[in-house]
Amino acid sequence: MTAVARAEKSGIALEAQQKIHGKYDAELAGQILQWIRNIAAEDINTDGNVNNFISLFKDGSMLCKLANSLQPGSVKKVNNSTMAFKQMENIAFFLNFAEKHITKSELFQTVDLYEAQDPNAVLICLSALARKSNKLFGKPGLGPKEAEGEKREWTEAQLKAGQGVIGLQMGSNKGANASGLNFGNTRHI
Repeated sequence: MTAVARAEKSGIALEAQQKIHGKYDAELAGQILQWIRNIAAEDINTDGNVNNFISLFKDGSMLCKLANSLQPGSVKKVNNSTMAFKQMENIAFFLNFAEKHITKSELFQTVDLYEAQDPNAVLICLSALARKSNKLFGKPGLGPKEAEGEKREWTEAQLKAGQGVIGLQMGSNKGANASGLNFGNTRHI
């Protein structure tokens, strides 16, 4: 079975694709690949080149290895087939794993990776996992540490004190008066 050849993009579609591919950061990709190399203990090429990046993950098996390295047993079955739908199924297994740990806005779609539509979306997803790996999985992370919210405790007296304050959003009546209003006066024409 041969791969389906797609027509070359042109016009607005080409401009849109170039804009999407222009967001891809090869340096960040190299750092992510180095992080994956350390976490998954796989000997992979850590060159951040977009072609290398896509080719490493296209069949989804490396993504599944990463998921199992972060959380053992998270991907039960990894397909080793060269058939397209089996490779896309591997990517879907990884996305199911990632969806539990990062926000939906940081996920990518299968075609973003498999057909190299948006390699930056894949990069965003992997960097989000790398950023959270220390907190979620106890593995070395990559990128800035995420902020943690500060839990505040308020006493009942403090809560009631705030009810008596009129906020500025409600407006103010200081300096307001009724001068200039004429009720009952006839209209002069």
